[in-house]
Amino acid sequence: MKIYTKKGDQGTTALFGGKRVYKDDTRVNCYGTLDEVNSTIGLLRAKLGNDHAWQPNLHRIQKDMMDMMSHLARPSDCKKENPNPKPVDGAVFCEQWIDELEAAITAPSDYFLLPGGNEISALCHVVRTQMRRAERLLVTLMKEDTIEEYIPAYINRLSDLFFILARAEMDKAGVAEEKWQLFLYKRKKQPEQPAS
Repeated sequence: MKIYTKKGDQGTTALFGGKRVYKDDTRVNCYGTLDEVNSTIGLLRAKLGNDHAWQPNLHRIQKDMMDMMSHLARPSDCKKENPNPKPVDGAVFCEQWIDELEAAITAPSDYFLLPGGNEISALCHVVRTQMRRAERLLVTLMKEDTIEEYIPAYINRLSDLFFILARAEMDKAGVAEEKWQLFLYKRKKQPEQPAS
């Protein structure tokens, strides 16, 4: 079977169930952006090496994202059922991992941080920001069609997770975080300086 079909040469693609839409359709934009995220996670995993402690969880996330993309490719009025699993516990899975990571980080952060630090941390921030872009597109899609609640919850939690992964990597590597400014709620608690 050839990789090319020529069916998309005029700018359309098939959704799950066969309906054809333009490639800039909101739905295609949404799961296409998640595909970008998944590719970046693949790059992150390649940089980490096979024996890294994050590998099993990142592998699970990649598989879950493939499943979610397939469900996002299915319009709610499609009569054909999607046999792929639904990672309905994805948000809880992320929360548990976030809690483990945060417990191990030696210093909490009260600041907005500049993305970077080292290559792994920077890649985690790339995943985080790509995930936020996918989330924005997902919200647009949610205005057009019904999306099962586990998907936006999982996507939202994943961006939080990759922020914490970036911090955990910096902490483990002993690299100082570059601070931008205090969180707003922290700034409001700061005592006012006396006038000079």
